[in-house]
Parts: sequence; structure tokens; C-alpha cells
Amino acid sequence: QVQLVESGGGLVQAGGSLRLSCAASGRTSSINVMGWFRQAPGKEREFVARIGWTGGATYYADSVKGRFTISRDNAKNTVYLQMNSLKPEDTAVYSCATSRSSYVNSARWFDYWGQGTQVTVSS
Repeated sequence: QVQLVESGGGLVQAGGSLRLSCAASGRTSSINVMGWFRQAPGKEREFVARIGWTGGATYYADSVKGRFTISRDNAKNTVYLQMNSLKPEDTAVYSCATSRSSYVNSARWFDYWGQGTQVTVSS
């Protein structure tokens, strides 16, 4: 199993920045891709970004492209999500997740999930 713990959420004004962290432990050798998802109240969970655990290839949802950056530190088993130019519509619970598959964006391909961290962007 893989355990994931997110941190870094909070309240920020529109136009501000936050950096989320997701620390992985346990059977991290099984990780192929790590991703970030978000879910706003009353909405379905939405893919945000993913990164290849070894090669580092990244992919972003159109809604965050150019504003968010996903990165990783393999030595620390940690993935980050730098969020800039935040908008009120970015308000959601952000969760990280791991997948044994490659190039996947759908939540159904992700095996382990963190508990989530709240991001609130005020206008």
C-alpha cells in the first residue's frame, strides 16, 4: 500500500499563490504516476495535473495550464503543486493520488488517495 499526506492548503485572495505538497510512504516503488485532483462543493472530482514518477513528464488540465506547476522530489517521495494566479473558481478540496499506469488522467486509474486539503480563493 501507499500512504499519501497532503499539506499546504489554505485561504488566499484571488491572484495569490499557494504550494501544495503530497508526501508518499509505504510501497512507493509501485508508483508510476502521481496526480492532483480537486472537487468543489456540488461538483464532480476533476483532474488537475499529473507527473511521471521516474521520467517527470507532466500534463495539465486546460483550466490550470500556465498557472499551476506540478513537480516532484523523488528523494523525499514528495510531489508539489505550485498554484499561481489563483481564481475563486479554483476553490476546492485538492487531493493527490498515485497510479501504476502511465499517461492517465481519469480518477478510476488511480489506486491510492490522500485525505485532501482545502483551498479557498476569495474574490
